Amino acid sequence: EDATLLVVDKPPGLVVHPGAGNVDGTMLNALLHHAPALAQVPRAGIVHRLDKETSGLLVVAKTLAAQTALVRELAQRTIKREYLAIAYGDVERAITIDAPIGRHPSARTTMAVVHGGRVARTHVTPLEHYAIATLLQCTLDTGRTHQIRVHLAAVRHPLIGDPDYGPKRQIPGLPPMHRQALHAWRLALTHTGTGKPM
Repeated sequence: EDATLLVVDKPPGLVVHPGAGNVDGTMLNALLHHAPALAQVPRAGIVHRLDKETSGLLVVAKTLAAQTALVRELAQRTIKREYLAIAYGDVERAITIDAPIGRHPSARTTMAVVHGGRVARTHVTPLEHYAIATLLQCTLDTGRTHQIRVHLAAVRHPLIGDPDYGPKRQIPGLPPMHRQALHAWRLALTHTGTGKPM
């Protein structure tokens, strides 16, 4: 944390922004408790989100100028976000999944690869192979809702533990996992105050 930015390592199970069914106990509530001046910044400085059960790094703007700069960086796709994921099956080689994402046509609480959806691109690199799964590094060019989860499911390598996009049955030989195996482990951006890469 400094005068203009703070980076949060969000634990799994924490909702980022209040919504239906989650009016308190969110990251936004915690930010306002930690730094009450964030009440003067729209959305308490939150410029991007992680799913409730995804852990890892989020950047928060502490000033209006910093928020404007971060929103611009996100729009220009100069903020780099890398995730670690454990997916079912053997992902043999690096791939880029370039497939549009939109609201699922029948299951309205989920997303899907759909014709006419918003542009979405995920770069996937296998890091380690296991008996029934692969540890992956996923790098986003875009930031669509559930993007990594939807893209990996679309290529038949859903995340382990994903309740929405993964298998509905327990996989033999795999201990139960109570959340999707997804962690935002690296974040790179240009500091809004100094102009230096972080």
